[in-house]
Amino acid sequence: MEKIEKILLKEAIKAYKEDEVPVGCVITKEEKIIAKAHNTRQKKHKCINHAEINAIIKAEKKLKDWRLNGCTMYVTLKPCSMCNEVIKQARIKNIFYIIDSKFSDTIKNVDAQIMKTDNDNIFNQLLVDFFKKKR
Repeated sequence: MEKIEKILLKEAIKAYKEDEVPVGCVITKEEKIIAKAHNTRQKKHKCINHAEINAIIKAEKKLKDWRLNGCTMYVTLKPCSMCNEVIKQARIKNIFYIIDSKFSDTIKNVDAQIMKTDNDNIFNQLLVDFFKKKR
């Protein structure tokens, strides 16, 4: 498993263990990892604490700028419409996601692509197990 995939899995597992939807996110700039995060909605009691937004906040802090021009986002699940808007506002142009979601809108104004991996089933199984546990 590539380095980014391993970090995404580690973040998704952290979320799962914290009773959060198991989504992980990594942001890179010039192929260097500048932020990683997972969902913390339940833990922090904030509806906006999706992995993507948490990672964007960390990247902004690291770069000391809200403009994340030249950054690339990797995420385990296709971003929701709220995250899409924040991604667009942060000026992230490239997104790679592992699992498509019927609950996500079309991502506009960015280059969004499914990230090909041999481990899709691991990420998918985490989501299936999480929601099975909830029902």
